[in-house]
Amino acid sequence: MEEKQALLRALPKVDDLLRRLAPVTADMPGLVVKRVVQEQIDLCRQAILDGQSSDVGVPGITGRIITALGQVLQSHLRGVINATGVILHTNLGRARLSDGAMETLTAAATGYSNLEYDLESGERGSRYAHVEALLTEITGAEAALVVNNNAAAVCLILDTLAKGTEVIVSRGELVEIGGSFRVPNIMAHSGCKLVEVGTTNKTHPADYAKAVTDETGALLKVHTSNYRIVGFTQDVPLKQLWKIGQENRLPVIYDLGSGLLAQLGDYGISTEPTVAECVPYADVLSFSGDKLLGGPQAGIIVGRKALVDRMKKNHLLRALRIDKLTLAALEYTLRQYLDPDSAVQSIPTLRMITAPVSEMEAKAKMLTSLLEARPDVHYSMMDTLSQVGGGSLPDVTLASCAVGILSDRLSANTIEERLRVGNPPVIARVSQDSVLLDMRTVEGNEIPTLAARLNHISKT
Repeated sequence: MEEKQALLRALPKVDDLLRRLAPVTADMPGLVVKRVVQEQIDLCRQAILDGQSSDVGVPGITGRIITALGQVLQSHLRGVINATGVILHTNLGRARLSDGAMETLTAAATGYSNLEYDLESGERGSRYAHVEALLTEITGAEAALVVNNNAAAVCLILDTLAKGTEVIVSRGELVEIGGSFRVPNIMAHSGCKLVEVGTTNKTHPADYAKAVTDETGALLKVHTSNYRIVGFTQDVPLKQLWKIGQENRLPVIYDLGSGLLAQLGDYGISTEPTVAECVPYADVLSFSGDKLLGGPQAGIIVGRKALVDRMKKNHLLRALRIDKLTLAALEYTLRQYLDPDSAVQSIPTLRMITAPVSEMEAKAKMLTSLLEARPDVHYSMMDTLSQVGGGSLPDVTLASCAVGILSDRLSANTIEERLRVGNPPVIARVSQDSVLLDMRTVEGNEIPTLAARLNHISKT
């Protein structure tokens, strides 16, 4: 008991620690510094009372305070190195913006802009005008509108065109997207009554036709962009659904999801329809901006002008609108599609999808050449498979090359954790007893940093 009391008396005072730390913390928020100092003293006091050994001296406590301050003041949303091989990794922010898009975004963020100002007339303008003409030219649609994500786009479409009516959709297309958001729930919140037709694996044109009543407001098709049903299956192609809609004077709504704007057939990817191919057979389509399009998070709506104009007048649009930063990045990205061949190289998502294996092999060789040789750590280049991810192209795998890490001292899970919690964080895969760093999602300028992280971990 006397020993504990002695240790408690030895604890430094807050003011003393603040004076000692002043040269280091001069540029830090004073209230935050004081709070962290008090928290570290309280932790030491509790450790003593619990009978745990604790360094209560000034050097030990100040070291822990500086470490804690670094963690508190560090931005919580941080950049990471994606070494998973999943190009559109939802948890890691999906599409990576191009340098040009970032420069445009920065310019919009750091100055004033004509966000809702018509420079020609000198009067108030529309924020959606910055991208509508681009979208109609690229897709062939009559009109376009952009909201903050694709779920919001579907909500706005249904709320505008089918609220209070029945909407017919195939049972096999009642998808769930990330975060347990489901198409039936979105429809319910939009004021529509869901009418399911067909079965999980088979839906026929007659199923839609028979379900049409006087209460029907629209036909909805949902592209299963995040999974595939194979085997004994049948669905109704968009072109056939369009014909049923025409015969019954009902709008056909297509939730296309991924939003591919470029032709990727030359790269062996032909399973995903482009937006332009679908526009002639749907009254309204919606898709994401941060998936195969390769831009920022956005929900893009294209279709017949009369219907899109109705959505522009819906009061819900204000709650769903996108900000100037998203518009700036989206406009720049869309402009790349005016030259489709150039877009494949200038948009990071498309570039990573179409890059040949030889590029991954070259990056793997560069990384291994920068790694320090150690007898207890083994690095190797190995073939692997990458994924597009982000609810896109679920049946497509991409041949890639990875650097494998195997340690005699550290388990694969330990190495993965140390990579993940370091600075910058590196997100890798664990396969059996090895850590894999897939080079498809690692940029060349990230390799020196990645090598430095690995060399540090191998020594500790």
